[in-house]
Amino acid sequence: MIKEIIVVEGKDDTVAIKRAVEAETIETGGSAIGADVLRRVELAQQRRGVILFTDPDHAGERIRKIVAQRVPGCKHAFLPQEDASYKGDIGVENASPEAIRRALANVRTEAGNGEGTSQPEITWDDLMRAGLLVHANASERRLKMGNLLGIGYANGKQFFKRCSMFRITREEFELALTAMEQESSERGKS
Repeated sequence: MIKEIIVVEGKDDTVAIKRAVEAETIETGGSAIGADVLRRVELAQQRRGVILFTDPDHAGERIRKIVAQRVPGCKHAFLPQEDASYKGDIGVENASPEAIRRALANVRTEAGNGEGTSQPEITWDDLMRAGLLVHANASERRLKMGNLLGIGYANGKQFFKRCSMFRITREEFELALTAMEQESSERGKS
């Protein structure tokens, strides 16, 4: 049983979550999140905590951003796109129970106000050095690093913000970078 309430986009997502774990959900009803839904999420955060678990697409990121802005201190579960795709459709509802459990096992918590808001450990220079910005394959590399770090895909600016928001340590970053480089070199040998 998961203590926190999981915020998902719709009914099919709730069904997928309940196939994977014992948990309660709040459905946003898509990207047009109403004030009543946001009030329920605020109450859930105060009483039990909240895990945001939205689709790994543009609409899901928009919902995640709206809720996180209104309800600080949320936990975040990220699902890689390849684990959420079926016949061109991307969504939590397409993920296997194992993929959902993996995402929930790697939940990240936002750094709250005052917590971890000093200098971030990961800098723009680190992102440049890792080929996550201004690189021919920067987008693909951010996708792989985001999956390895458990923070999902994001554009360069958002990736930097997530590294700070989720307090990614230099050690975590370097381990993920090494794993990504090893995977790339092994694929190159095949």
